[in-house]
Amino acid sequence: MNENLIYNYLGIAQRAGKIVSGENTLISKGNFHKYTLLIIAHDASQAVKKKFLGKAFNHNIDHLLFGNKENLGKAIGKSPRTVLALTDKNISQKIMELIGGEVL
Repeated sequence: MNENLIYNYLGIAQRAGKIVSGENTLISKGNFHKYTLLIIAHDASQAVKKKFLGKAFNHNIDHLLFGNKENLGKAIGKSPRTVLALTDKNISQKIMELIGGEVL
């Protein structure tokens, strides 16, 4: 798995406007049916992991634990982010391929 390549794809998705990031933003927008992939940082709290994994299961969204908050935020040019949601199917599929099929 090439982590740098995954972070590059996240940066491309951000520039294309295909990422929604941050816990509060995801909850307030509530458009979970539009998300194609949910990425949760490994260093997120257990409560955050539980909340977003539940959302992913309820809305049948592919999801994975990847990276840490600092690197996820840096990849998209923002402050540290615990949760990212992608809205582009093609980028989501490419990231899952790069992860090596380790989708939860």
